[in-house]
Amino acid sequence: MIVLVVNAGSSSLKSQLIETEGKVCRMKCLAEKVGTDEAYMNVSFAPDFQKVTYNVAGLAVAQCLAKLLDIMSDDPESPISGLGQIDAIGNRIVAGGEYFTKAALIDDEARENLSKCEELAPLHNPAADACIDMMRKLMPETPQVAVFDTAFHTTMPPKAYMYPLPWRYYEQFHIRRYGAHGTSHRYAAQQAANLLGRPLRDLGLITCHLGNGGSITAVNHGKSIDTTMGFTPLEGLMMGTRSGSIDPAIVTYIMREEGKTFDEMDEILNRQSGILGISGVDSDMRDVLDAADAGNERAELAIDMYVYKIQKAIGSYYAAMTRTDAVVMTAGIGENSAKLRERIFAGLAHMGMILDKERNDFTGQIGANRIISIDDSPIRICVVTTDEEMRIARETDNLVSQLR
Repeated sequence: MIVLVVNAGSSSLKSQLIETEGKVCRMKCLAEKVGTDEAYMNVSFAPDFQKVTYNVAGLAVAQCLAKLLDIMSDDPESPISGLGQIDAIGNRIVAGGEYFTKAALIDDEARENLSKCEELAPLHNPAADACIDMMRKLMPETPQVAVFDTAFHTTMPPKAYMYPLPWRYYEQFHIRRYGAHGTSHRYAAQQAANLLGRPLRDLGLITCHLGNGGSITAVNHGKSIDTTMGFTPLEGLMMGTRSGSIDPAIVTYIMREEGKTFDEMDEILNRQSGILGISGVDSDMRDVLDAADAGNERAELAIDMYVYKIQKAIGSYYAAMTRTDAVVMTAGIGENSAKLRERIFAGLAHMGMILDKERNDFTGQIGANRIISIDDSPIRICVVTTDEEMRIARETDNLVSQLR
C-alpha cells in the first residue's frame, strides 16, 4: 500500500510517501517557518533524495500540503504520476481526548469529534484538521486515517492521569492528563528494546522526546504509565515557546495585573515562553547554544533551566518505575545535540546513568540507533532516530486493510 503520511504543526509540515509492504520511503517533505516571510519547503524523492527548495512564504500549512500534492503530481522525478496512486492518507493528530483511544478512519462522525479536540492541542490539531479537510475535498475517495499521539498513553493508571480538581470537571469536561508524542515514545521504546536485545515487555524505559516540543514518558513493560505532558501539550518540560509546568496562580496574577484576555494569556504561554521567553534569542536550541557560547547570559540560563527540568523529570520517573533498564533520547535535540546530552547526564550519573563521552560525541553514526553509555553503566543510555512517519504509515495500512 502507498500511504501519504501528513504530520502538520502550527508552523511546520512534515510528510512522507511510504510503500508499506517493504517499509520504503519514496518522498520526503519538510516545510518550516510556515506563516512567515521566510517560509520554505524542501521536497526530495527516492532514491537519491536530492532536496529541492520551494518558497512557501505567506502560505498556511494546508496550502503547503496542497502545493506538495501538485509537486508530486507534476514532477517527473516523483514516484507517482497522479494522486489516484495514493492508496491512503495517514494523519498525525496530537490530541484525541477521550474520543479516540486508537487509530481511526476519518468519516463525518470522526471529523466532528476531531473538532472537539482542537483546544487540547491548539498549536497542532487545528492545522492537522485543516489538512484533513483540504484532502477530503481534493481526494474524496482516498481513505484517511487519524493516528493519535495520545493513544499510547491510554494505559496510564488513574493515579497518573487524574488531576486533584473537583470530580465534576472530569465528569463534565473530561479534564485529565492525555499526554502527547505517543507515536514517537512507542517507536523509541521498541527500538531501544531491539538495541538491548531484549523483549520490550521485560524492560523499564524512560523515553525522552526532545525537540521544539518535548515530553518524557515512563514505559513499563511496553506500556506508558506516566508522561510529562498533560491535558494539553503545554504541561511538563520547558519547550521552545511553551512554558511547561508553572504555578497556575501565575496565570490569573498576570491576567489581573496586565488585563490580559484568555486568548492573550494562551498566546503568552504557548508561543512566547519557554526557551524563547527566557533567552530572548530564539526558540531553536541551536541558536541559543551559539548565543550562550558567545557569552549571552540569558541564553545560558535558558539552557540551564531546560537541562534541569529534564533531569528532574527523569529522576521522578526513575522513582515511579519498578525498574529502569535504559533512558532513551530521541527527536531533534535528543538525537542530535551531544552537548546537551552531556549536560543532562552529568547530573544523573549518581543514579547509574553514566555517559561515555567518546560514544556521545561520535558523529559517524548520526541517524543510527546506538548506545552511548559506558559498558558497565547500570542504566543504559540509548539514542534512537525517531520515525513517526513509518509508524503512522503502518497503522494506516493495518486499519484500511481491515476495513477493506
